[in-house]
Amino acid sequence: MGNACEIYAIRYATMQRTPQMNFLSPDPHETSAQDLDYFVWLIRSGGRDIVVDTGFNAEEAKLRGRKLMLNPVDALNGFGVRAEDIKDIIVTHMHYDHAGNLDRFPNARFHLQDKEMAYATGRCMCNGLLRHPFTVEHVTQMVRHVYGERVTFHSGDGEVAPSITVHRVGGHSDGLQVVRVETERGPVVLASDASHYYANLHRRSPFPIVYNVGDMVTGWETVERLAGHPDRFIPGHDPIVCEIYPRASDKVDAFALHKAPSRSFVK
Repeated sequence: MGNACEIYAIRYATMQRTPQMNFLSPDPHETSAQDLDYFVWLIRSGGRDIVVDTGFNAEEAKLRGRKLMLNPVDALNGFGVRAEDIKDIIVTHMHYDHAGNLDRFPNARFHLQDKEMAYATGRCMCNGLLRHPFTVEHVTQMVRHVYGERVTFHSGDGEVAPSITVHRVGGHSDGLQVVRVETERGPVVLASDASHYYANLHRRSPFPIVYNVGDMVTGWETVERLAGHPDRFIPGHDPIVCEIYPRASDKVDAFALHKAPSRSFVK
C-alpha cells in the first residue's frame, strides 16, 4: 500500500475502576476491577509525525486522582519524538485527558472540530456535570491558539494528510472526532472516546460520560463503517490494546497498531 502509515499507542497513565463505572447499563454480575488506561497516539507517514491528543500533566493527575506514569510529552520524547518537531496535532476532543500540555508543542497546528470548540466554550459549560471532564486552562489555551492562528477547524469530515482523515461522531462530547488512518493492514480507526473499551461498542453500552446517547450510538456505526473490520478499530482507554498489539519500545509503553493483533474480535 503506497500511502501506508504506522500508528503507535503510547500509554502514559492508568486508574483502577470497576465495570459498574464503565457502562451506562452495567452488568450487575461483573464486579472485578477493570483498569482504564490513558493513551496518546503517534502516526508516522512518509517521514512525517502526527500526534493524536496530548494527554494531561502531573498537576492534573493529582487533582483528578490519576496515576501518571510519565507525562505524554516525555513519553513521546522517549519514543524518539521531540515536541518541538511536531507540526500537526489532532485533538479528538477537549476533555482534560486529551487536551492538556497544549503549551508544550511550540510549532504545532491543532486540528479540532468546530462543534467541539463551540461546545467547550458555550452554554453547556454552565452545567457542572457536562463541564467536569473539561479543564478551563486547557480550553483557554486552545482559544489562545485560535487567536495565534494555530488551529485548523474541521466540520464533519476532513483530511489532515494523505491517508489520514478525521470524522465527527459526537456522543461523548459534542465535537468528538475519530481518526481514520491507512495502514499496511487496511484502514485503522482511532476511535478515542467514541468507545472507551472494546466492550462499549461490542455491547452497544455507552460509557457513562456522554453528552448525546443518540449520537454515540450512530457514532459506533460510523466507526465500524470507517474501519471495515472488527479488528481495525482502537478504543480510547482499553488495557486490552497493550495485550494484543506488539510492543514497539523498550523505553516507554508503546504499541504498534498498524500490525495485526494477536487475537481477533471476529465471532
